[in-house]
Amino acid sequence: MRWTLTEDQELFRDSFRGWLDRFAAEAVRGRFAAGAAAAFERRFVEEGWFSVGSPEPLGGQGGGLLELALAAEQLGRSAAPSSAWLASVLAVPVLPPEVARACLSGGEFAVLAVNADKPVGSPGSVVADGAVLTGTVSLVLAADRAAKFVVPASGRLYLVDAADARLTRRALLDRSRSVADVVFEGVRGTALPVDAVAELDRLALRAAVLVAADSLGASERMLELAVEYSKQRHQFGVPIGSFQAVKHAAATMLVAVESARSLVYYAAASVEQEHEDFPLHAAAAKAQVCGSAAGTADSALTLHGAIGYTWEHDLQLFYKRAKLDSRLFGSAAEWNERLAAALPLVPAVL
Repeated sequence: MRWTLTEDQELFRDSFRGWLDRFAAEAVRGRFAAGAAAAFERRFVEEGWFSVGSPEPLGGQGGGLLELALAAEQLGRSAAPSSAWLASVLAVPVLPPEVARACLSGGEFAVLAVNADKPVGSPGSVVADGAVLTGTVSLVLAADRAAKFVVPASGRLYLVDAADARLTRRALLDRSRSVADVVFEGVRGTALPVDAVAELDRLALRAAVLVAADSLGASERMLELAVEYSKQRHQFGVPIGSFQAVKHAAATMLVAVESARSLVYYAAASVEQEHEDFPLHAAAAKAQVCGSAAGTADSALTLHGAIGYTWEHDLQLFYKRAKLDSRLFGSAAEWNERLAAALPLVPAVL
């Protein structure tokens, strides 16, 4: 099945890609410098791209999860620093309107304080005594960019000022994203009037779809780089792209990318419209797309050889991104377990 986008969705995708393409590879590396990611995020917010896909009453420009997935795909394709964006669009559905507007339109990012190495909603260690929170959350995505935290604690969600928490930054090989451990020591929070369990379940599926979309974008770019390189690199007097083994590897990567595209778009629409099987569709997207993207990264690196490992070559940017996506908000194994638990058992036919 090939998913067809609407004319407006194609226009958004192409326009956003054009905006991101203004940043050449050297500019991407420059955004890893101290303060440079913040400058990119500021332009991201000020020029209105940050709020596409979020509801208008909350300060967004409208659209839904499919538009967010299109944005995530392009961010992955350009290796853009997207931690603050992803963490914010995950938190927006549970935020008070005034906080959501400050986040989407003012750059006062609100971040979901959950362990980014596990599916959203996994048991945490923060406890609430009344409205006072105590505990540590490891590996919080974009914690260093947060103005507010949305903290799950004792069966509820609390809004906490980031200035009241203590951070310990953690290094990632993928320098386009950031994580930190967040410590709450007797911090006062404001309880949000939502069903915490139901909302975290929903946010887990949104996270799965958006990380899969990011992997799709990174995979597409790695395929392009591998094809370009196979036409330039010569062995035995001919381009390596003329070798049958290289053609087969590139064809396998292309099939993986195109099948991932349909799966991501379908899962995004399914979750947005609450299709009967939308939890299964989101789980399949996270497990299959992120898993295949990690395989595409390995294949692309094999085709490049040693140059693909170097800082000077663009492949390493997307290789690291795909590898982090394979773990971000749950591994393929964890999401496959969710699929297995949800599917009915079928008796074997003897």
